[in-house]
Amino acid sequence: QVQLVESGGGSVQGGGSLRLSCEVSDHTYNSYCMAWFRQAPGKEREAVAQIDSDGTSTYVDSVKGRFTISQDNVDNILYLQMNSLKPEDTAMYYCAADGCDGDLCQCTWGWEYPYWGQGTQVTVSS
Repeated sequence: QVQLVESGGGSVQGGGSLRLSCEVSDHTYNSYCMAWFRQAPGKEREAVAQIDSDGTSTYVDSVKGRFTISQDNVDNILYLQMNSLKPEDTAMYYCAADGCDGDLCQCTWGWEYPYWGQGTQVTVSS
């Protein structure tokens, strides 16, 4: 219903940077919560960053100070700027979204979002 398409993944050396993008289409709701998740092989999916409909951002402790989530409300694109990448950041990264009919959504950290992209692979070598 709400379509999300990630891009921007790749292979980089430790200390490098990548910028992930998530193009959002078919908006159904008035406001959205949006987030980035990641899943490494053999590990559970974890929330990485979240941005509320009021622009407030939240991060998992392991990426604070290195990752920045942002959104372009004109072109409907969600971004994740990743700096100072570490090998432990290696994972499949997914963007996710949920919506509400009001002007401001109540966004829950790590919640199982209903709308997901297909993922983009990030590999960081030492």
